[in-house]
Amino acid sequence: MISSNDFRPGVSIEWKGGVWKIVESLHVKPGKGSAFVRTKLKNVQSGSVVEETFRAGETMPQATLEKIKMQHTYKDGDQFVFMDMESFEESNLTPAQIGPNVKYLKEGMEVSIVRWGEQIMEVELPNTVVLVVTDTDPGMKGDTATGGSKPAIVETGAQVTVPLFISIGEKIKIDTRTDQYVGRES
Repeated sequence: MISSNDFRPGVSIEWKGGVWKIVESLHVKPGKGSAFVRTKLKNVQSGSVVEETFRAGETMPQATLEKIKMQHTYKDGDQFVFMDMESFEESNLTPAQIGPNVKYLKEGMEVSIVRWGEQIMEVELPNTVVLVVTDTDPGMKGDTATGGSKPAIVETGAQVTVPLFISIGEKIKIDTRTDQYVGRES
């Protein structure tokens, strides 16, 4: 159990039949009446965000989330197969369970899978990934005065905006949190 006085960003609680992560919390002591904690909560399963107020000192169960290192071994139909790096057990996940970062997932990549009991909450990819550009328009010489950019397709099928000097076959580093080009990789 955790007290509402101990709510901090990043803490996970069990509330209304689900797991919620605290995004913001503010302890308010009005001049009249009792103190309360105003929070912004994000549902770990659905991603929805709500604002809720709790009485100061109110207790609720803290969600115990387990983070496991797994490796994406191969794709079986529309399912992605992951292997636990310690027990060597395999788990199948759908693209919906992995989330929007599925577009950067490639075989052999290590990820962190967050579980609550036996239920998978989220799949965390590395902050940056290195992928090969498979398709992009050729960059014209002299077109860089304005620092222009163009779309490029990488080996996983994701589309990323890259600078004009990037060509097919080059390895680029992409930030998976912002979907942006970070730089070339040798």
